[in-house]
Amino acid sequence: MRISRFYLAQTLSPGATIQLSDESAHYLRTVLRLKKGAELVVFNGDGGEYPASVAEVHKEAVRLALGAFNPHETESPLRISLGLGISRGERMDLAIQKAVELGVSAITPLLAERCVVQLDEGARKAQRLRHWRKIVQSACEQCGRNRVPEVFEPLQLDAWTERQSGLRLFLDPYGTLSLRELPPPGGPICLLSGPEGGFSGNERKAAITAGFMAIRLGPRVLRTETAALAALTAIQTLWGDLG
Repeated sequence: MRISRFYLAQTLSPGATIQLSDESAHYLRTVLRLKKGAELVVFNGDGGEYPASVAEVHKEAVRLALGAFNPHETESPLRISLGLGISRGERMDLAIQKAVELGVSAITPLLAERCVVQLDEGARKAQRLRHWRKIVQSACEQCGRNRVPEVFEPLQLDAWTERQSGLRLFLDPYGTLSLRELPPPGGPICLLSGPEGGFSGNERKAAITAGFMAIRLGPRVLRTETAALAALTAIQTLWGDLG
């Protein structure tokens, strides 16, 4: 039987009995439907994990008894920051979820000229950010990661590109380089993937000026959610821990 993994945004320590927040308690009680004595694994994103058992579960409180700390890690040897053009609904959700499974270290949603989705300042922007961070946490629960990638607040494309360093790549159907032609990176990797409408000519020029290399993945034009995931898979296969 598969043991559930559960992310907890709170301090964890060996042998402790902890009470869950209302949101976490509701999820464990009504979604996972775990009963007293059920076993699970918990982590808080700081690295490693803890075996745990349900010590108490009722409407007023859910408490877990933690076991010994397990330093188990599944992190990629590569540190990859993904700048991801914001796309609509499920496409963006899928790209974020699978990027976590493929070992990305950080994600920044990007506002570009051809973004179909426009985020207003205020409640809607904050709501989308909470939603994306929840997707990342759930993906870590599913794939076995004990360190939760950061999802930064959405930025304008040029503001993000100007802050990056290391091996800087952007996915471009007009690019002339392939990943196979590049030497293994000696430091962090920054991967830039466009929105549904792709990058404008001015954005392509700005990315190159900021030190990004235009990479073409193949002869076919890939959809936004496919392109980022194909690139991450290729990067992890060439230089990381896939294959």
